[in-house]
Amino acid sequence: METVDLLIKNGRVIDPDNNVDDVIDVAVKDKRIYKVGKDLNVTAAEEFDADGCLVTPGLIDAHVHCYEYATPLGINPDATCLSRGVTTIIDCGSAGASTFPGLRKYIVEKSKTRVKCLLHIALHGLAASGCARGAPGGESDTLAVLDEGACVKCIEANRDVIIGVKVRLSASVCAGGKTEIEAFRRALSVAQTCGLPLMAHHSISTIPVQKSEECTMSCPGNLRPGDIYTHMYHAQPPTILDEKTRVLHGDVMTAKSRGILFDVGHGAGGFNWTIAELATKQGLWPDFLGTDLHTVTVNGPGYDMPTVMTKFLHLGMSLPEIVKAVTSAPARAYGLDDTIGSLTPGKEADITVLRIDACDVMLEDTQGQCRRVTQRIVPVAVWRAGQGHPVGLSSPWPNPAAKLQGLDSWDEVPIKDDVKPSM
Repeated sequence: METVDLLIKNGRVIDPDNNVDDVIDVAVKDKRIYKVGKDLNVTAAEEFDADGCLVTPGLIDAHVHCYEYATPLGINPDATCLSRGVTTIIDCGSAGASTFPGLRKYIVEKSKTRVKCLLHIALHGLAASGCARGAPGGESDTLAVLDEGACVKCIEANRDVIIGVKVRLSASVCAGGKTEIEAFRRALSVAQTCGLPLMAHHSISTIPVQKSEECTMSCPGNLRPGDIYTHMYHAQPPTILDEKTRVLHGDVMTAKSRGILFDVGHGAGGFNWTIAELATKQGLWPDFLGTDLHTVTVNGPGYDMPTVMTKFLHLGMSLPEIVKAVTSAPARAYGLDDTIGSLTPGKEADITVLRIDACDVMLEDTQGQCRRVTQRIVPVAVWRAGQGHPVGLSSPWPNPAAKLQGLDSWDEVPIKDDVKPSM
């Protein structure tokens, strides 16, 4: 009988990449997945009984800001992600070409969490103004910082870490909208040159969702197959829904059919219950459940990856589809599927154990709207490359302060519930 380092027994293993959804065991040896199945005929130095739990590939958060201390939004990836069952995160544009060396040295290379990055088209990334509430101006106010050559050079020198490009398309961070189209064009150009996907943040923007004669570009209309449209369920104009009819814009569904990928990008302003309910009923579900976790949302309304998964369980997304959106889908989209994203033998032993608990809470969105949630997904255990790490829960959950924070933006959004939530 063979001896392995770890045996996870009796759990419901959900591994979408391998079409597995069954109560079976997972064996780990030498930091890699060794065997998956029933009656593995092994002895283990460590055993974990996952009875009543879900066993998945290590969770991947496709939208995080983790440049801690160097940017106003940066959170600690180990304390806020790995401790919630997330083994891999993608930092989405915290650094640009001028500030990336610090992100690599002090975060990527020192974190227990696996950290990959999207490089911001602006040289300084999100280290300047416009990156937190109350700060005027933005990172793309001047074209001088949108340096395509520097961006390409940085990507080529850091291919092992940089897996995409990021641009924020909001008037407030693009000189009142004057530089938005050029920022979009340059970001697309860099992504095309480097053969990488572009993630576009698109809210409170002068660039429309639906193509029009008044603007030379649209978003997601000008994105390419494999590019990512994030904050898909935000309620700030322009939204993915027509404000009058509350029907999805035709260009949104066309983009989906063309292979544009859609990310939740929850954050502090990227998820509205009304928008999500309307859009999902019309068939627009996310490809990724990115949390957009940062300092303004880590204590609510985003909290962590299990909370975002919980919200989509409430919306009616199936468990296998939820797991796919936080494992194999982002791994494949970013070219990481040769290493992570599944429990295929030989891959790194990134494994998460989750449980679905009964609850009865009013869970808020980013405008303070609430829905009664009766099931909560919680982390139970996590292994990163075969090494176990402690997990915990966000507290308080829900956080009353997060609801109040969201109500501040109630009057700014055109699509919302009929009645404003009470304080």
